Amino acid sequence: MLENYFPVLIFLAMGAVIGIVLIALGLLLGHILGHARPDTEKQSPYECGFEAFEDARMKFDVRYYLVAILFIIFDLEIAFLFPWAVVLDKIGMAGFWAMMIFLGVLVIGFIYEWRKGALEWE
Repeated sequence: MLENYFPVLIFLAMGAVIGIVLIALGLLLGHILGHARPDTEKQSPYECGFEAFEDARMKFDVRYYLVAILFIIFDLEIAFLFPWAVVLDKIGMAGFWAMMIFLGVLVIGFIYEWRKGALEWE
């Protein structure tokens, strides 16, 4: 019985060894080849749109939330498309048209967001 778990043990051990070797190699090469030239541009905040260590009650643009919500919506769309494509021959035309309705609703929502200017960045 325990011999059935031996390949899993080998797999875990090899994964740990490869992970440790790659991390050590990255740290070593980063230390040897890396350049430490900090400046204000490199150390400035990015992707969040505001300074990291200011008042927590400051106002910032709601478009950051809109972009995040749009990403989640279209990411979930892809997550539903893969299993649907795998079983499409088994679910028949009813499954096909159900997915077309789902995609149609998402496309209508995308067009709405596009026309409202939610995807425009100033």
